[in-house]
Amino acid sequence: MKIARIVVAALAVVLLAGCAKKEKEAGGAAGTGAPAIGDAIVQGSIGDVSGFLTAVTSDSASHTAAGYVFNGLVRYDKDLKLEGELAESWEVSPDGKKITFHLRKGVRWQDGTPFTSEDVLFTYRKMIDPNTPTAYAEDFKQVTRAEAPDSHTFIVEYEKPFAPALASWGMHVLPKHLLEEYPDISKSPLNKKPVGTGPFRFMEWKTGAKTVFEANPDYFEDRPYLSRVITRVIPDTATMFLELKSGGVDMMGLTPIQYTRQTETEEFRKSFNKYRYLSFAYTYLGFRLSHPLFSDKRVRQAFAYAIHKKEIIDGVLFGLGQEATGPYLPRTWAYNPDVKKYPYDPEKAKALLADAGWKDTDGDGILDKGGRDFAFTVLTNAGNDSRAKTAAIIQQNLAAVGVKMEIRTLEWAAFINEFIDKRKFDAVILGWSLSQDPDQYDIWSSKKTGPKEFNFVGFANDEVDRLLEEGRRTFDMEKRKKAYYRIQEIMAEEQPYVFLYYPDSLPVVHQRIQGIEPAPAGISYNFIKWYVPAARQRYTTFQQ
Repeated sequence: MKIARIVVAALAVVLLAGCAKKEKEAGGAAGTGAPAIGDAIVQGSIGDVSGFLTAVTSDSASHTAAGYVFNGLVRYDKDLKLEGELAESWEVSPDGKKITFHLRKGVRWQDGTPFTSEDVLFTYRKMIDPNTPTAYAEDFKQVTRAEAPDSHTFIVEYEKPFAPALASWGMHVLPKHLLEEYPDISKSPLNKKPVGTGPFRFMEWKTGAKTVFEANPDYFEDRPYLSRVITRVIPDTATMFLELKSGGVDMMGLTPIQYTRQTETEEFRKSFNKYRYLSFAYTYLGFRLSHPLFSDKRVRQAFAYAIHKKEIIDGVLFGLGQEATGPYLPRTWAYNPDVKKYPYDPEKAKALLADAGWKDTDGDGILDKGGRDFAFTVLTNAGNDSRAKTAAIIQQNLAAVGVKMEIRTLEWAAFINEFIDKRKFDAVILGWSLSQDPDQYDIWSSKKTGPKEFNFVGFANDEVDRLLEEGRRTFDMEKRKKAYYRIQEIMAEEQPYVFLYYPDSLPVVHQRIQGIEPAPAGISYNFIKWYVPAARQRYTTFQQ
Protein backbone atom coordinates (compact mmCIF):
# COMPACT_ATOMS: atom_id res chain seq x y z
CA MET A 1 0.00 0.00 0.00
CA LYS A 2 1.07 3.57 -0.53
CA ILE A 3 0.45 7.04 0.82
CA ALA A 4 0.17 10.39 -0.96
CA ARG A 5 3.03 12.22 -2.67
CA ILE A 6 3.59 9.17 -4.79
CA VAL A 7 7.11 7.99 -5.52
CA VAL A 8 7.19 4.40 -6.68
CA ALA A 9 10.82 3.67 -5.83
CA ALA A 10 11.49 5.99 -2.90
CA LEU A 11 14.75 5.24 -1.11
CA ALA A 12 16.96 6.50 1.66
CA VAL A 13 19.63 8.93 0.50
CA VAL A 14 22.55 8.13 2.77
CA LEU A 15 22.22 4.37 2.78
CA LEU A 16 21.41 3.68 -0.81
CA ALA A 17 24.04 5.24 -3.06
CA GLY A 18 26.98 3.07 -2.09
CA CYS A 19 24.98 -0.08 -1.39
CA ALA A 20 23.22 -0.15 -4.75
CA LYS A 21 26.43 0.43 -6.65
CA LYS A 22 28.27 -2.35 -4.83
CA GLU A 23 25.60 -4.93 -5.58
CA LYS A 24 25.46 -3.80 -9.22
CA GLU A 25 29.19 -4.44 -9.60
CA ALA A 26 28.78 -7.81 -7.93
CA GLY A 27 26.20 -8.70 -10.55
CA GLY A 28 28.60 -8.50 -13.48
CA ALA A 29 29.47 -6.00 -16.15
CA ALA A 30 26.68 -4.16 -17.89
CA GLY A 31 28.11 -4.86 -21.32
CA THR A 32 28.73 -2.54 -24.22
CA GLY A 33 26.70 -1.19 -27.09
CA ALA A 34 25.33 2.14 -28.21
CA PRO A 35 21.82 3.21 -27.16
CA ALA A 36 19.23 2.07 -29.69
CA ILE A 37 15.48 2.32 -30.06
CA GLY A 38 13.54 -0.93 -29.91
CA ASP A 39 12.97 -4.13 -27.93
CA ALA A 40 10.71 -4.61 -24.92
CA ILE A 41 11.18 -5.20 -21.23
CA VAL A 42 8.98 -7.84 -19.63
CA GLN A 43 8.48 -7.29 -15.92
CA GLY A 44 7.06 -9.70 -13.38
CA SER A 45 4.49 -8.63 -10.78
CA ILE A 46 2.79 -10.69 -8.09
CA GLY A 47 -0.27 -8.42 -8.23
CA ASP A 48 -2.53 -7.09 -10.95
CA VAL A 49 -3.51 -3.46 -11.30
CA SER A 50 -6.89 -2.36 -9.95
CA GLY A 51 -7.06 0.73 -12.16
CA PHE A 52 -4.85 3.38 -13.76
CA LEU A 53 -6.03 6.57 -12.08
CA THR A 54 -3.82 6.91 -9.01
CA ALA A 55 -6.25 9.32 -7.38
CA VAL A 56 -8.55 6.35 -6.74
CA THR A 57 -6.13 3.45 -6.29
CA SER A 58 -3.79 2.63 -3.40
CA ASP A 59 -1.85 -0.47 -4.48
CA SER A 60 1.72 -0.41 -5.75
CA ALA A 61 0.98 -2.37 -8.94
CA SER A 62 -1.54 0.24 -10.06
CA HIS A 63 0.70 3.18 -9.20
CA THR A 64 3.66 1.67 -10.99
CA ALA A 65 1.61 1.03 -14.13
CA ALA A 66 0.08 4.52 -14.06
CA GLY A 67 3.55 6.01 -13.80
CA TYR A 68 4.26 4.95 -17.39
CA VAL A 69 1.25 6.91 -18.66
CA PHE A 70 0.87 9.96 -16.42
CA ASN A 71 3.01 12.79 -15.06
CA GLY A 72 2.83 15.11 -12.07
CA LEU A 73 3.90 18.72 -11.89
CA VAL A 74 6.98 17.69 -9.90
CA ARG A 75 8.95 14.51 -9.18
CA TYR A 76 12.03 13.40 -7.27
CA ASP A 77 15.30 13.29 -9.19
CA LYS A 78 18.04 10.69 -8.82
CA ASP A 79 19.28 12.37 -5.64
CA LEU A 80 15.78 12.55 -4.14
CA LYS A 81 15.47 16.28 -4.70
CA LEU A 82 12.31 17.75 -6.18
CA GLU A 83 12.51 18.80 -9.82
CA GLY A 84 9.99 19.86 -12.42
CA GLU A 85 8.09 17.38 -14.55
CA LEU A 86 5.03 18.99 -16.14
CA ALA A 87 6.06 22.16 -14.34
CA GLU A 88 9.08 23.81 -15.91
CA SER A 89 9.70 25.97 -12.84
CA TRP A 90 7.94 27.46 -9.82
CA GLU A 91 8.21 30.12 -7.17
CA VAL A 92 7.25 29.79 -3.51
CA SER A 93 6.28 32.99 -1.68
CA PRO A 94 8.46 34.04 1.29
CA ASP A 95 5.74 33.05 3.76
CA GLY A 96 5.38 29.60 2.14
CA LYS A 97 1.66 30.09 1.50
CA LYS A 98 1.69 30.50 -2.28
CA ILE A 99 3.19 28.48 -5.11
CA THR A 100 3.20 29.70 -8.71
CA PHE A 101 3.88 26.93 -11.23
CA HIS A 102 5.05 27.66 -14.75
CA LEU A 103 4.05 24.74 -16.95
CA ARG A 104 5.91 23.25 -19.88
CA LYS A 105 4.76 24.41 -23.28
CA GLY A 106 4.13 22.07 -26.18
CA VAL A 107 3.04 19.12 -24.03
CA ARG A 108 0.13 17.12 -25.43
CA TRP A 109 -2.11 14.43 -24.09
CA GLN A 110 -1.65 11.15 -25.90
CA ASP A 111 -4.80 11.80 -27.94
CA GLY A 112 -3.22 14.99 -29.31
CA THR A 113 -5.07 17.52 -27.12
CA PRO A 114 -2.80 20.25 -25.66
CA PHE A 115 -2.02 20.02 -21.96
CA THR A 116 -2.84 23.24 -20.09
CA SER A 117 -3.24 24.66 -16.61
CA GLU A 118 -6.97 23.89 -16.84
CA ASP A 119 -6.05 20.19 -16.53
CA VAL A 120 -4.17 20.91 -13.31
CA LEU A 121 -7.04 22.96 -11.92
CA PHE A 122 -9.46 20.17 -12.87
CA THR A 123 -7.26 17.60 -11.10
CA TYR A 124 -7.20 19.72 -7.94
CA ARG A 125 -10.98 20.05 -7.96
CA LYS A 126 -11.43 16.31 -8.47
CA MET A 127 -9.08 15.56 -5.58
CA ILE A 128 -11.28 17.51 -3.16
CA ASP A 129 -14.59 16.44 -4.72
CA PRO A 130 -16.67 14.28 -2.31
CA ASN A 131 -17.68 12.17 -5.31
CA THR A 132 -14.06 11.11 -5.82
CA PRO A 133 -13.32 8.00 -3.70
CA THR A 134 -9.76 8.99 -2.91
CA ALA A 135 -7.51 8.50 0.10
CA TYR A 136 -5.27 11.36 -1.04
CA ALA A 137 -7.56 14.38 -0.65
CA GLU A 138 -6.09 15.70 2.58
CA ASP A 139 -3.08 17.49 1.06
CA PHE A 140 -5.30 19.22 -1.48
CA LYS A 141 -7.86 20.27 1.12
CA GLN A 142 -5.14 22.50 2.57
CA VAL A 143 -5.44 24.72 -0.51
CA THR A 144 -7.60 27.81 0.02
CA ARG A 145 -7.38 29.13 -3.53
CA ALA A 146 -6.36 27.66 -6.88
CA GLU A 147 -6.43 29.39 -10.23
CA ALA A 148 -5.20 29.07 -13.79
CA PRO A 149 -4.68 32.69 -14.93
CA ASP A 150 -3.38 31.56 -18.30
CA SER A 151 -2.83 28.27 -20.11
CA HIS A 152 0.66 27.73 -18.70
CA THR A 153 0.42 29.17 -15.18
CA PHE A 154 -1.12 27.51 -12.15
CA ILE A 155 -1.28 29.17 -8.74
CA VAL A 156 -2.20 27.66 -5.38
CA GLU A 157 -2.50 29.38 -2.04
CA TYR A 158 -2.65 27.96 1.50
CA GLU A 159 -4.11 29.43 4.67
CA LYS A 160 -1.10 28.25 6.66
CA PRO A 161 2.39 27.11 5.71
CA PHE A 162 2.21 23.49 4.57
CA ALA A 163 5.57 21.71 4.45
CA PRO A 164 4.52 18.89 2.07
CA ALA A 165 2.81 21.32 -0.31
CA LEU A 166 5.28 21.23 -3.19
CA ALA A 167 5.76 17.46 -3.07
CA SER A 168 1.98 16.92 -3.08
CA TRP A 169 1.90 18.16 -6.68
CA GLY A 170 3.62 14.96 -7.72
CA MET A 171 0.06 13.61 -7.95
CA HIS A 172 -0.70 12.59 -11.52
CA VAL A 173 -2.44 15.29 -13.53
CA LEU A 174 -5.75 14.22 -15.13
CA PRO A 175 -7.09 15.13 -18.60
CA LYS A 176 -10.03 17.48 -18.11
CA HIS A 177 -11.41 16.95 -21.59
CA LEU A 178 -11.75 13.19 -21.06
CA LEU A 179 -12.99 13.13 -17.46
CA GLU A 180 -15.11 16.21 -16.83
CA GLU A 181 -18.37 14.42 -17.64
CA TYR A 182 -17.80 11.76 -14.92
CA PRO A 183 -18.80 12.73 -11.36
CA ASP A 184 -16.92 9.66 -10.07
CA ILE A 185 -13.71 9.29 -12.09
CA SER A 186 -13.16 5.76 -10.77
CA LYS A 187 -16.07 4.69 -12.97
CA SER A 188 -14.73 6.40 -16.10
CA PRO A 189 -13.26 4.44 -19.05
CA LEU A 190 -9.88 6.06 -18.34
CA ASN A 191 -9.48 4.00 -15.20
CA LYS A 192 -9.22 0.96 -17.47
CA LYS A 193 -7.84 2.58 -20.65
CA PRO A 194 -5.74 5.56 -19.54
CA VAL A 195 -4.67 8.51 -21.66
CA GLY A 196 -1.87 10.59 -20.18
CA THR A 197 1.08 12.79 -21.05
CA GLY A 198 3.69 10.22 -20.03
CA PRO A 199 6.51 8.36 -21.74
CA PHE A 200 4.42 5.30 -22.64
CA ARG A 201 0.94 4.86 -24.09
CA PHE A 202 -1.53 2.28 -22.88
CA MET A 203 -2.09 -0.64 -25.25
CA GLU A 204 -3.67 -3.54 -23.38
CA TRP A 205 -4.80 -4.83 -20.01
CA LYS A 206 -5.74 -8.48 -19.67
CA THR A 207 -7.07 -8.77 -16.15
CA GLY A 208 -5.01 -11.16 -14.07
CA ALA A 209 -2.53 -11.70 -16.89
CA LYS A 210 -0.66 -8.64 -18.21
CA THR A 211 -0.52 -4.96 -19.08
CA VAL A 212 1.19 -3.62 -22.19
CA PHE A 213 2.45 -0.10 -22.91
CA GLU A 214 4.18 1.27 -26.01
CA ALA A 215 6.66 4.13 -26.28
CA ASN A 216 5.13 7.57 -26.74
CA PRO A 217 6.96 9.06 -29.76
CA ASP A 218 5.81 12.56 -28.80
CA TYR A 219 6.90 12.48 -25.16
CA PHE A 220 8.14 15.89 -24.08
CA GLU A 221 11.40 14.50 -22.67
CA ASP A 222 12.08 12.49 -25.84
CA ARG A 223 10.87 9.07 -26.83
CA PRO A 224 11.96 6.23 -24.53
CA TYR A 225 14.48 3.84 -26.06
CA LEU A 226 12.45 0.76 -25.13
CA SER A 227 9.49 0.28 -27.47
CA ARG A 228 7.29 -1.62 -25.06
CA VAL A 229 6.84 -2.31 -21.37
CA ILE A 230 5.00 -5.52 -20.60
CA THR A 231 4.09 -6.47 -17.05
CA ARG A 232 3.09 -10.08 -16.50
CA VAL A 233 1.05 -11.01 -13.46
CA ILE A 234 2.63 -14.08 -11.86
CA PRO A 235 1.30 -14.45 -8.30
CA ASP A 236 3.91 -17.01 -7.25
CA THR A 237 7.49 -15.71 -6.93
CA ALA A 238 9.02 -19.16 -7.46
CA THR A 239 7.19 -19.46 -10.79
CA MET A 240 8.24 -15.94 -11.68
CA PHE A 241 11.87 -16.80 -10.99
CA LEU A 242 11.63 -19.80 -13.31
CA GLU A 243 10.20 -17.47 -15.97
CA LEU A 244 13.12 -15.10 -15.39
CA LYS A 245 15.68 -17.83 -15.96
CA SER A 246 13.87 -19.22 -19.00
CA GLY A 247 13.55 -15.83 -20.68
CA GLY A 248 9.86 -15.18 -20.09
CA VAL A 249 10.60 -12.27 -17.74
CA ASP A 250 13.41 -9.69 -17.88
CA MET A 251 12.95 -7.99 -14.53
CA MET A 252 11.50 -8.85 -11.13
CA GLY A 253 11.96 -8.29 -7.43
CA LEU A 254 13.87 -11.22 -5.97
CA THR A 255 12.92 -12.87 -2.73
CA PRO A 256 15.68 -12.99 -0.13
CA ILE A 257 16.28 -16.72 -0.70
CA GLN A 258 16.48 -16.16 -4.45
CA TYR A 259 18.90 -13.30 -3.97
CA THR A 260 21.21 -15.11 -1.56
CA ARG A 261 21.07 -18.74 -2.69
CA GLN A 262 19.69 -19.05 -6.21
CA THR A 263 21.46 -16.29 -8.13
CA GLU A 264 25.11 -16.83 -7.30
CA THR A 265 25.99 -19.17 -10.16
CA GLU A 266 28.33 -18.07 -12.91
CA GLU A 267 25.62 -18.72 -15.50
CA PHE A 268 23.16 -16.42 -13.73
CA ARG A 269 25.75 -13.68 -13.32
CA LYS A 270 26.45 -13.73 -17.05
CA SER A 271 22.80 -13.10 -17.86
CA PHE A 272 21.52 -10.81 -15.09
CA ASN A 273 22.47 -7.85 -12.93
CA LYS A 274 21.00 -7.73 -9.47
CA TYR A 275 20.79 -4.77 -7.11
CA ARG A 276 20.28 -4.25 -3.41
CA TYR A 277 19.25 -1.21 -1.40
CA LEU A 278 17.13 -0.43 1.62
CA SER A 279 13.62 0.18 0.34
CA PHE A 280 11.67 3.16 1.64
CA ALA A 281 9.13 0.86 3.26
CA TYR A 282 8.36 -1.18 6.32
CA THR A 283 6.36 -4.29 7.19
CA TYR A 284 4.17 -4.43 10.27
CA LEU A 285 1.66 -6.42 12.30
CA GLY A 286 -1.33 -4.11 12.68
CA PHE A 287 -4.22 -4.48 15.13
CA ARG A 288 -7.85 -3.42 14.78
CA LEU A 289 -7.69 -1.32 17.91
CA SER A 290 -11.44 -1.51 18.56
CA HIS A 291 -11.16 -5.31 18.87
CA PRO A 292 -11.53 -6.36 22.53
CA LEU A 293 -8.36 -8.44 22.34
CA PHE A 294 -6.20 -5.48 21.30
CA SER A 295 -7.69 -2.43 23.00
CA ASP A 296 -5.23 -2.74 25.93
CA LYS A 297 -1.77 -1.42 25.06
CA ARG A 298 -0.20 -3.91 27.48
CA VAL A 299 -1.34 -6.67 25.13
CA ARG A 300 0.18 -4.91 22.14
CA GLN A 301 3.42 -4.33 24.04
CA ALA A 302 3.43 -8.01 25.00
CA PHE A 303 3.22 -8.92 21.33
CA ALA A 304 6.20 -6.67 20.60
CA TYR A 305 8.26 -8.52 23.20
CA ALA A 306 7.00 -11.93 22.08
CA ILE A 307 7.88 -11.50 18.40
CA HIS A 308 11.46 -12.40 17.52
CA LYS A 309 12.28 -9.78 14.89
CA LYS A 310 15.84 -10.99 14.38
CA GLU A 311 14.55 -14.49 13.70
CA ILE A 312 12.25 -13.03 11.03
CA ILE A 313 15.03 -10.99 9.43
CA ASP A 314 17.47 -13.90 9.48
CA GLY A 315 14.99 -16.63 8.59
CA VAL A 316 12.71 -14.83 6.16
CA LEU A 317 14.88 -12.03 4.78
CA PHE A 318 18.20 -13.88 5.07
CA GLY A 319 19.62 -10.81 6.73
CA LEU A 320 18.50 -8.50 3.92
CA GLY A 321 16.70 -5.95 6.08
CA GLN A 322 16.74 -4.19 9.42
CA GLU A 323 14.61 -4.34 12.56
CA ALA A 324 11.93 -1.66 12.58
CA THR A 325 11.19 0.55 15.57
CA GLY A 326 8.67 2.92 14.00
CA PRO A 327 7.30 4.39 10.79
CA TYR A 328 10.48 6.16 9.64
CA LEU A 329 13.51 4.76 7.90
CA PRO A 330 16.89 4.66 9.70
CA ARG A 331 19.38 7.35 8.62
CA THR A 332 16.66 9.69 7.41
CA TRP A 333 16.37 13.00 9.23
CA ALA A 334 13.02 12.23 10.86
CA TYR A 335 14.12 8.88 12.34
CA ASN A 336 14.37 8.80 16.15
CA PRO A 337 17.01 6.25 17.21
CA ASP A 338 16.21 6.56 20.92
CA VAL A 339 12.63 5.32 21.15
CA LYS A 340 11.60 2.51 23.47
CA LYS A 341 12.86 -0.85 22.15
CA TYR A 342 11.21 -4.24 22.50
CA PRO A 343 13.93 -6.90 22.48
CA TYR A 344 12.77 -10.48 22.22
CA ASP A 345 11.65 -11.40 25.75
CA PRO A 346 8.91 -14.05 26.06
CA GLU A 347 8.89 -13.86 29.84
CA LYS A 348 8.23 -10.13 29.78
CA ALA A 349 5.50 -10.75 27.24
CA LYS A 350 3.86 -13.30 29.55
CA ALA A 351 4.07 -10.89 32.48
CA LEU A 352 2.38 -8.09 30.53
CA LEU A 353 -0.37 -10.42 29.34
CA ALA A 354 -0.93 -11.62 32.90
CA ASP A 355 -1.06 -8.02 34.07
CA ALA A 356 -3.77 -7.44 31.47
CA GLY A 357 -5.75 -10.35 32.93
CA TRP A 358 -4.81 -13.11 30.50
CA LYS A 359 -3.93 -16.37 32.24
CA ASP A 360 -4.11 -20.07 31.40
CA THR A 361 -6.79 -21.03 33.92
CA ASP A 362 -7.75 -24.36 32.34
CA GLY A 363 -4.23 -25.67 31.60
CA ASP A 364 -4.70 -26.09 27.85
CA GLY A 365 -1.71 -23.90 26.99
CA ILE A 366 -3.85 -21.01 25.71
CA LEU A 367 -4.39 -17.88 27.78
CA ASP A 368 -7.97 -17.01 28.62
CA LYS A 369 -9.94 -14.27 30.34
CA GLY A 370 -13.62 -14.17 31.22
CA GLY A 371 -14.17 -17.56 29.60
CA ARG A 372 -12.61 -16.49 26.29
CA ASP A 373 -9.41 -17.94 24.86
CA PHE A 374 -6.85 -15.54 23.45
CA ALA A 375 -7.29 -16.67 19.85
CA PHE A 376 -7.47 -14.54 16.71
CA THR A 377 -6.83 -14.60 12.96
CA VAL A 378 -4.21 -12.55 11.13
CA LEU A 379 -4.81 -11.69 7.49
CA THR A 380 -2.17 -11.08 4.83
CA ASN A 381 -2.08 -11.03 1.06
CA ALA A 382 -1.56 -14.12 -1.04
CA GLY A 383 1.51 -14.26 -3.23
CA ASN A 384 3.82 -12.48 -0.80
CA ASP A 385 6.10 -15.26 0.39
CA SER A 386 7.95 -13.07 2.88
CA ARG A 387 4.76 -12.05 4.66
CA ALA A 388 3.48 -15.61 4.77
CA LYS A 389 6.73 -16.80 6.33
CA THR A 390 6.73 -13.84 8.71
CA ALA A 391 3.23 -14.84 9.82
CA ALA A 392 4.38 -18.42 10.46
CA ILE A 393 7.22 -17.25 12.73
CA ILE A 394 4.92 -14.87 14.60
CA GLN A 395 2.44 -17.73 15.03
CA GLN A 396 5.15 -19.81 16.72
CA ASN A 397 6.36 -16.88 18.83
CA LEU A 398 2.86 -16.16 20.11
CA ALA A 399 2.09 -19.81 20.78
CA ALA A 400 5.11 -19.82 23.10
CA VAL A 401 3.42 -17.18 25.29
CA GLY A 402 -0.04 -18.76 25.19
CA VAL A 403 -1.67 -16.93 22.28
CA LYS A 404 -3.31 -18.83 19.42
CA MET A 405 -3.02 -17.14 16.02
CA GLU A 406 -4.55 -18.49 12.84
CA ILE A 407 -3.23 -17.34 9.45
CA ARG A 408 -5.41 -16.53 6.46
CA THR A 409 -4.11 -15.34 3.10
CA LEU A 410 -6.34 -13.49 0.66
CA GLU A 411 -6.18 -12.30 -2.93
CA TRP A 412 -5.25 -8.61 -2.89
CA ALA A 413 -8.45 -7.03 -4.23
CA ALA A 414 -10.66 -9.04 -1.87
CA PHE A 415 -8.29 -8.35 1.03
CA ILE A 416 -8.58 -4.59 0.57
CA ASN A 417 -12.17 -4.25 -0.57
CA GLU A 418 -13.87 -6.82 1.63
CA PHE A 419 -11.74 -6.86 4.77
CA ILE A 420 -9.56 -3.75 5.17
CA ASP A 421 -12.09 -1.23 3.84
CA LYS A 422 -14.92 -2.85 5.80
CA ARG A 423 -12.78 -3.24 8.96
CA LYS A 424 -13.49 -6.96 9.04
CA PHE A 425 -10.22 -8.16 10.54
CA ASP A 426 -8.59 -8.93 13.87
CA ALA A 427 -5.03 -8.17 12.79
CA VAL A 428 -3.08 -7.86 9.53
CA ILE A 429 0.45 -8.23 8.25
CA LEU A 430 1.01 -5.53 5.66
CA GLY A 431 3.54 -2.93 4.61
CA TRP A 432 3.71 0.75 3.72
CA SER A 433 5.74 2.34 0.97
CA LEU A 434 6.51 5.89 2.01
CA SER A 435 7.21 9.28 0.54
CA GLN A 436 10.42 11.15 1.25
CA ASP A 437 8.49 13.73 3.26
CA PRO A 438 7.81 12.42 6.79
CA ASP A 439 4.25 13.73 7.00
CA GLN A 440 2.08 10.66 7.72
CA TYR A 441 -1.15 12.43 8.52
CA ASP A 442 -3.13 10.09 6.28
CA ILE A 443 -2.00 7.01 8.21
CA TRP A 444 -2.13 8.21 11.82
CA SER A 445 -4.60 11.08 12.13
CA SER A 446 -7.79 10.22 13.99
CA LYS A 447 -9.63 12.11 11.21
CA LYS A 448 -8.55 9.57 8.58
CA THR A 449 -10.44 6.47 9.70
CA GLY A 450 -13.26 6.55 7.14
CA PRO A 451 -13.93 4.13 4.26
CA LYS A 452 -10.98 3.90 1.84
CA GLU A 453 -8.84 5.96 4.24
CA PHE A 454 -5.53 4.69 5.57
CA ASN A 455 -5.96 4.76 9.34
CA PHE A 456 -7.91 1.53 9.13
CA VAL A 457 -6.61 0.25 12.48
CA GLY A 458 -8.46 3.12 14.15
CA PHE A 459 -5.53 4.76 15.96
CA ALA A 460 -6.54 7.89 17.88
CA ASN A 461 -4.26 9.98 20.06
CA ASP A 462 -4.79 13.67 20.77
CA GLU A 463 -1.09 14.43 21.13
CA VAL A 464 -0.24 12.67 17.88
CA ASP A 465 -3.01 14.62 16.11
CA ARG A 466 -1.51 17.87 17.42
CA LEU A 467 2.04 16.88 16.49
CA LEU A 468 1.01 15.84 12.99
CA GLU A 469 -0.39 19.33 12.50
CA GLU A 470 2.74 20.95 13.96
CA GLY A 471 4.98 18.90 11.70
CA ARG A 472 3.21 19.86 8.51
CA ARG A 473 2.67 23.54 9.38
CA THR A 474 6.28 24.69 9.51
CA PHE A 475 9.28 24.66 7.19
CA ASP A 476 11.64 24.79 10.18
CA MET A 477 13.49 21.46 10.00
CA GLU A 478 14.28 21.38 13.71
CA LYS A 479 10.66 21.99 14.70
CA ARG A 480 9.49 19.28 12.32
CA LYS A 481 12.13 16.90 13.63
CA LYS A 482 11.05 17.54 17.22
CA ALA A 483 7.42 16.75 16.32
CA TYR A 484 8.24 13.53 14.47
CA TYR A 485 10.64 12.36 17.16
CA ARG A 486 7.86 12.71 19.73
CA ILE A 487 5.36 10.93 17.46
CA GLN A 488 7.73 7.96 17.31
CA GLU A 489 8.04 7.91 21.10
CA ILE A 490 4.25 7.72 21.40
CA MET A 491 4.03 5.02 18.72
CA ALA A 492 6.68 2.99 20.52
CA GLU A 493 4.66 3.20 23.72
CA GLU A 494 1.22 2.61 22.19
CA GLN A 495 2.23 -0.05 19.62
CA PRO A 496 -0.75 0.36 17.26
CA TYR A 497 1.46 -1.69 14.99
CA VAL A 498 4.30 -3.98 15.91
CA PHE A 499 6.83 -2.50 13.49
CA LEU A 500 8.63 -5.58 12.20
CA TYR A 501 11.29 -4.75 9.62
CA TYR A 502 12.56 -2.45 6.91
CA PRO A 503 13.22 -4.77 3.94
CA ASP A 504 15.91 -4.39 1.32
CA SER A 505 14.75 -3.93 -2.26
CA LEU A 506 16.22 -6.67 -4.47
CA PRO A 507 15.53 -6.00 -8.16
CA VAL A 508 17.16 -8.06 -10.90
CA VAL A 509 17.34 -7.06 -14.58
CA HIS A 510 18.45 -8.97 -17.66
CA GLN A 511 21.93 -7.88 -18.67
CA ARG A 512 20.99 -6.99 -22.24
CA ILE A 513 19.08 -4.01 -20.81
CA GLN A 514 21.55 -1.19 -20.30
CA GLY A 515 21.57 2.43 -19.21
CA ILE A 516 20.80 1.53 -15.58
CA GLU A 517 22.63 3.87 -13.21
CA PRO A 518 22.05 3.19 -9.49
CA ALA A 519 21.55 6.35 -7.46
CA PRO A 520 19.91 7.45 -4.21
CA ALA A 521 16.56 7.16 -6.05
CA GLY A 522 17.19 3.49 -6.87
CA ILE A 523 17.34 2.25 -10.45
CA SER A 524 14.04 3.22 -12.09
CA TYR A 525 14.31 7.01 -11.98
CA ASN A 526 15.83 7.11 -15.52
CA PHE A 527 13.70 4.32 -16.99
CA ILE A 528 13.14 6.15 -20.29
CA LYS A 529 16.91 6.00 -20.87
CA TRP A 530 17.17 2.24 -20.44
CA TYR A 531 18.00 0.61 -23.76
CA VAL A 532 19.10 -2.57 -25.49
CA PRO A 533 21.93 -2.36 -28.06
CA ALA A 534 20.66 -3.18 -31.53
CA ALA A 535 22.65 -6.40 -31.79
CA ARG A 536 21.15 -7.74 -28.55
CA GLN A 537 17.50 -6.88 -29.10
CA ARG A 538 15.14 -9.80 -28.56
CA TYR A 539 11.70 -8.47 -29.49
CA THR A 540 12.55 -6.85 -32.81
CA THR A 541 8.94 -6.78 -34.04
CA PHE A 542 8.27 -4.07 -31.44
CA GLN A 543 10.59 -1.52 -33.05
CA GLN A 544 9.02 1.70 -34.26
